[in-house]
Amino acid sequence: MNGITMGLNADHLIIQALQEDITSEDITTNAVMREAQKGEVELICKEDGVIAGLPVYERVFQLLDEKTETEFYVKDGDTVKKGQLLGKVTGDIRVLLSGERVALNYLQRMSGIASYTRQIADLLKGSRTKLLDTRKTTPNMRVFEKYAVKVGGGYNHRYNLSDGILLKDNHIGAAGSVARAVQMAKEYAPFVRKIEVEVENLDMVKEAVEAGADIIMLDNMSPEMMKEAIRIIDGRAETECSGNVTRENVDRLVSIGVDYISSGALTHSAPILDISMKNLHPVE
Repeated sequence: MNGITMGLNADHLIIQALQEDITSEDITTNAVMREAQKGEVELICKEDGVIAGLPVYERVFQLLDEKTETEFYVKDGDTVKKGQLLGKVTGDIRVLLSGERVALNYLQRMSGIASYTRQIADLLKGSRTKLLDTRKTTPNMRVFEKYAVKVGGGYNHRYNLSDGILLKDNHIGAAGSVARAVQMAKEYAPFVRKIEVEVENLDMVKEAVEAGADIIMLDNMSPEMMKEAIRIIDGRAETECSGNVTRENVDRLVSIGVDYISSGALTHSAPILDISMKNLHPVE
């Protein structure tokens, strides 16, 4: 997932967001602005964090009017401070007013995810463990939210159900056993696909290793059980731990030595970063 990929998949989603906010007209703006007037507005950060989503913010206004011009003084991934001027948008005042909320919704949400991800990723510095997101994303926001995770210093797990094989508890239940689920996945999937298995106890760990799983996800295990699981796996598969991982408890996992830590909280629990558009005024 990169900026180019996001761009190819984002326009129709942004248009849907604009259509949700403007079903027929922006009646408030049309009441006070009866005709086109060029204007300028400032983009100001109201709290410390990591900025993400500037291309999406810019694209909102371009889709409303391709003549709109945006000038940024920061780039995605930069640390920003309360009160900092991030950029300016220049164009038809009606466009600036009508696009404001949608543009800010994207920018605040994505920057919040990037900021929260950066906080957790910083706690993993010095270790070999990589921080992953999950599919616990807002519907129709996944492309934006997973991009924000990368901007914040995390890594993307599979993008969707077509992107990778992850045998979870219900898949294993449907197949009948860990071994049978892995066997069936090996028979069905292209050889280039890795097979990941979610396990909940040490017996499942042993079965997954013996079945030839490529990645073993240690789900909701205690740190002590995870250490024993890693000893059993002994490098025969990559390891991932998951289960209610947050900024407050990730430090207990750093010393265990797993290859990956996945956290749904990166996308489902990150607060927004407060950003606003201020000082709108006409210009010649």
